[in-house]
Amino acid sequence: MLLETKGQRTRQAILDRAASLATEEGLEPLSIGRLAEATGMSKSGLFAHFGSKEELQLATVDHAASVFVAEVIAPAREAPKGLARVWALCDHMIGYSERQVFPGGCFFASASFEFNNRPGPVRDRITEMLRSWISYLEHAIAQAQDVGELPQDASARDLAFQLDALAQAANGQYQLFGDDAVFDRARRAIRERLESLRKIGA
Repeated sequence: MLLETKGQRTRQAILDRAASLATEEGLEPLSIGRLAEATGMSKSGLFAHFGSKEELQLATVDHAASVFVAEVIAPAREAPKGLARVWALCDHMIGYSERQVFPGGCFFASASFEFNNRPGPVRDRITEMLRSWISYLEHAIAQAQDVGELPQDASARDLAFQLDALAQAANGQYQLFGDDAVFDRARRAIRERLESLRKIGA
């Protein structure tokens, strides 16, 4: 959907920068003042968009979620229901980290680690978004079971956990070691896991 106003375009640009900063410096240090410094905008100008630090953080989480949907979920929906869609979701998730959509890697990987022991609205929003992603992956796996491409007795929840863990491991190791071969390793491991189950379900 096209942005309709200059204010919306400005807010989008601010949130792009905020999400990028959060993956590099952390979401908790993100403040109106820090963002003003990074964008060259005045604090008063930013307050017109976000009335508080918490409001800014929540808006940044929501923006990062919309980016994730655009980069991972939306293109995967073009694949037919079944294993093709499960694979597309995993492949696009790995690609999202591989392309460094955010300079510090997966926004939600870094934010969830940062806020795992910080109760409050920001942690709750991060949790909500991550649950939504896992639920979507589980649903795609269940659809693959419904069309007979995966065995019915396999746990969709367990498999979603395993596939997500492989993708997250690639993201984390790349951030630490800078070795982009981890992305192909993750893809191979996911393909092998899915193919092993396909044979059981055949």
